[in-house]
Amino acid sequence: MENSTPNHTEDPNKAAPPVETNYEAHKENPGPAPTVNEPDNKGAGQAMKWIIPIVIVVLLIVYFIFFRNNVSN
Repeated sequence: MENSTPNHTEDPNKAAPPVETNYEAHKENPGPAPTVNEPDNKGAGQAMKWIIPIVIVVLLIVYFIFFRNNVSN
């Protein structure tokens, strides 16, 4: 870890720099990188709607096979 004093100060009232499109021209003071927009058309919900019922059925089968007769009176 470096032992140096931070020399970066940012004025909260100053507007943010625009999104960077030409990094080579602004190497000393680049703006933020452009965002990546990826489609989210196959989220976890598609898998969960199949996995959860299957897990519940398997657990019910295990319960009825191994633990159904272990109930104390």
